[in-house]
Amino acid sequence: MPSLSRLAILDDYQGVTLKAEAWQGLPDIEKVTFRDTLTDSAKLVARLLPFDGILAMRERTPFPRALIEKLPNLKLLITTGERNRGIDAPACAERGITFCGTSSFGAPTVEITWGLILNLMRGLPQHAESLKQGRWQASLENGGVGRTVEGKTLGIIGLGKLGAKVANVAAAFGMKTIAWSKNLTAQAATAAGATLVTKEELLAQSDVVSLHLILSDRSRGIVGAAELALMKPGAIIVNTSRGPLIDQAALLAALREGRIGGAGIDVYDQEPLPADHVLRRAPRTMLLPHLGYVSDENFAAYFRGAVEAIEAWQAGAPIRVIT
Repeated sequence: MPSLSRLAILDDYQGVTLKAEAWQGLPDIEKVTFRDTLTDSAKLVARLLPFDGILAMRERTPFPRALIEKLPNLKLLITTGERNRGIDAPACAERGITFCGTSSFGAPTVEITWGLILNLMRGLPQHAESLKQGRWQASLENGGVGRTVEGKTLGIIGLGKLGAKVANVAAAFGMKTIAWSKNLTAQAATAAGATLVTKEELLAQSDVVSLHLILSDRSRGIVGAAELALMKPGAIIVNTSRGPLIDQAALLAALREGRIGGAGIDVYDQEPLPADHVLRRAPRTMLLPHLGYVSDENFAAYFRGAVEAIEAWQAGAPIRVIT
């Protein structure tokens, strides 16, 4: 039977991984956590070389073929979640590395999406900060006092599993939901409580635009300068999927020039977001450090799944193998 001796746990930003009860089932494996993300390839190889097992936290550290081929000791690579487009699965297979996923909990990204929408629409961050500073009511940057979502139009770009859950919440708030993606049908949109429109109609009609697409060559930059120019002056855009879906330079220009009402962002072209990044100073924004999947429940499912994957691999019967 194969055995694992050393497990590297990557990108443990919150420092909570080894506090999970699930790890108590693997007393004979040395587990080492790293709280930072290395972007220097030589330093990353030197860090990972001693390990025969690696647990990757989503796509925080990519594993392209060039990296995988420099890790001769690696036997088992696990990603949290059921898939990871940042890991070259064929390269793993060719090197005899078992690549597995884990279970996950519900859809916490939906909650982050609505947190961003509600905070931006009602101006809650400004009001909260104003109260801390001794004022009772904030004077909001856009001159308003905050807007309700009831009766407004939500435009969802990408009406898959997460997008449909976002639409369900919109219905509870009394919003009209319209949707678009390249392969979306009118029947599928109706089943999710939305109306299929063109991309141009969605951008022009929506008070809130929310993106829920997988990043690919087809979707990269799907919202650029031309798309942002179609939005209402007070409309907000929310991205909890992947940073490159929106052209960053175009978004910054639209925000600085006051052509849109605001942006709620949880994902970025570069993560972690550098301390001096221009987005940190952009007006009318609410920025989060990629918290879409970060929750106690989801982490518990991730780490329980990782332990299950290790035990199954050591028993010679790998589970949730990704090819």
